[in-house]
Amino acid sequence: MQYGVLGTGVVGLTLGGRLIELGHEVRLGSRSADNEKASAWSAANGDRASHGTFSEAAEFGERVVNATSGAASIEALRLAGAEALRGKVLIDLANALDFSQGFPPVAGIALDDSLGERIQREFPEARVVKTLNTINVAVTVDPGSLPAEHAMFLCGDDATAKEEVRSLLLELGFAPGGIVDLGGIAQARGTELYVALWVRLMGLFGDARFNISIVRA
Repeated sequence: MQYGVLGTGVVGLTLGGRLIELGHEVRLGSRSADNEKASAWSAANGDRASHGTFSEAAEFGERVVNATSGAASIEALRLAGAEALRGKVLIDLANALDFSQGFPPVAGIALDDSLGERIQREFPEARVVKTLNTINVAVTVDPGSLPAEHAMFLCGDDATAKEEVRSLLLELGFAPGGIVDLGGIAQARGTELYVALWVRLMGLFGDARFNISIVRA
């Protein structure tokens, strides 16, 4: 499978590397084709790794991953281009975090909206699935590093797209029983707002390598 991963932060670099380890081809996208971090990442990850602009990465990917910061996501996806995203599964990992008042940041777009929904409205022909935004990327690429089954949420309006993303989560190592389909993309409101609690737990624990489990009667 060919993945276009948008973003050259820790999330994009780490997840892109893990996808290559799993046998996929990955093109890392950034604003400029000569981005130093993308170039170094590509050189370090072998023949299945490449880099380019947001547009080039989106065109390359059979699936596209939004690993940009939430504040920059819409602009980055506009640079990727609606045509390059048309019909593709767009996996949205981003969170809208406002650090203008310091730590902890304000999390989420609003109580009645979400970044995932805004992306779907902006790119109606993309098949947006929100997932992997409730954990640190160290857990994303190695779910088995935690000592118990833990929860991973996904949501989106396209059922087939969600099945594709579920298969990726299984490939990454998430337990089938821990994958929770919340429903349509509007459910991204809940997972994005949860990040407000997540950052407080991270501050309390002094470590980002944790997740939650769901215990039902």
